[in-house]
Amino acid sequence: MSLLDVTSDSRSIDPLDVVEHVAASNDWSFERSGEDEITILTQGRHTDFQVSFTWMHGIEALHIACAFDIKIPAARRAEVKNLIASINEQLWVGHFDIWTQNGLIMFRHALLLAGGAEASQDQCATLLAIALESCERYYPAFQFVIWAGKSAAEAMHAAMFETAGEA
Repeated sequence: MSLLDVTSDSRSIDPLDVVEHVAASNDWSFERSGEDEITILTQGRHTDFQVSFTWMHGIEALHIACAFDIKIPAARRAEVKNLIASINEQLWVGHFDIWTQNGLIMFRHALLLAGGAEASQDQCATLLAIALESCERYYPAFQFVIWAGKSAAEAMHAAMFETAGEA
């Protein structure tokens, strides 16, 4: 018997209802595409983001996937993978991936709610904020590699450069 065999879903609040409330309170467009998934559309500084939350019953986890519309040309795929590895070394939570099915870059993370634990609005909002902040921070690095032909190292150097104040 595995540990997953002894879990039970005795939570009284659906984690996706909590996510829906967070989206509604931020006036973000969202859609429940099924009983186990909600998709939120939001605008960032550089691009629009599609954020999908999926409730995974089997492992009692709320999974988030945040994608942005940037396609990877075949000739740049290896360098994008190098960039993803460099970015993931910098992240404390979550990670970037290439969704090989359609070539999209996405940020992924999960909130484990084993044993009937319930998701709070703060947890869901924080999960969403981490995803959006990570995508905002590294989107220019992906552009440098994909469209400007820069190396992963050059793109990381530019992404890690932080300015102070405003001009």
